[in-house]
Amino acid sequence: MHPLSRPSRRHSTCPRPDGLSPLQALEESFLALAAAAEPLTLPAHLVCEEPEQSVLPVDQVRTRLAHPGTSTVLHERAWREVVRRARRLGAPWDTVALGMTVPVLHRMLARLGRCDHLERAELEQEALAAVTAALYAVDVDGTGVGWELFAAADRAVHRLEYAARRRAQRETGPQEAGLSRLGHAASPDLRALEAGSGEAEDEYSVLGLAVRARVVSIAEAQLIARTRLEGEPMQRLAEERGVSCRQLYRHRAAAEQHLAAYLRHQLREG
Repeated sequence: MHPLSRPSRRHSTCPRPDGLSPLQALEESFLALAAAAEPLTLPAHLVCEEPEQSVLPVDQVRTRLAHPGTSTVLHERAWREVVRRARRLGAPWDTVALGMTVPVLHRMLARLGRCDHLERAELEQEALAAVTAALYAVDVDGTGVGWELFAAADRAVHRLEYAARRRAQRETGPQEAGLSRLGHAASPDLRALEAGSGEAEDEYSVLGLAVRARVVSIAEAQLIARTRLEGEPMQRLAEERGVSCRQLYRHRAAAEQHLAAYLRHQLREG
C-alpha cells in the first residue's frame, strides 16, 4: 500500500479535541520533529550552495526555503526531495512535507480575507486536504513542485468559498446574487470550465457535459458537485460511500485532473 494511501487522522476534516486549528496542530507536529532529541534533518546542500554542515533540522530547511536569497534551483531541489520522501517513506515525512507549506498557507488564507459563511478551520482543512492530494498527484520530476502544492490549496479554498457564497445566496434570495458572481470571479478553474464549452450555462452543466463525454463518471461528477459546488463536508460523503476521507480526496483530485485535461483540449479545439 502506498504510504499516502494509509488512513490517517492527523489531517482529518473532523474537529480536533485539543482546540488547535488544523494549521496550528500541523505546525506543532512539524516543530516537534525538529526539536526532538534526535531532530529530523535533511541534507544541507538542498538549500545551501556552500553548506557549512552536512545536515539541517527540517525547520531550518523551511526557513532557508522562505529566504528571498534562496535560488529557484535550490527550491526545486528541496521540494522534490521532500515530496519523494513523503511518498516513499510516509510518516513522518508526510508531516514534514505538509509542514513545509504552513507559512505560505497562512499568508494565502490571510489574503483571502474574511468570509462570513465559513469558519477559518474549515478553510485550513480544505487547504491541507488539497496539498495532501497534490503530494501524490504532482510530477515530482517536473518543475514547480512546491508551486503545484500551493496552487492546489489556493484552488481548493477559493472553490470552498465560492460554494459557501452560492449556498448563502440560495438561502437569502436573489438580492445576494452579486456574492455568487464575486465568488465565481475568484474561482479561475470553474470560470475556465464554463469558457471551455459554449453549451454550458453553469458549473453543473459543465459536469453534465463531461459525463456525457465520458471524461468523468456520474459518481465522480456527483462527488465534485456536492463537495466543491454545494459545500458538503467530505466526511459525510465518505460515510455514505464507506471509504476514508483521504481516499475520496484522492479520487476527487484524479477526477478534477481529467476534467482539467478535457478543458484544455476543448480550449485548444475552440
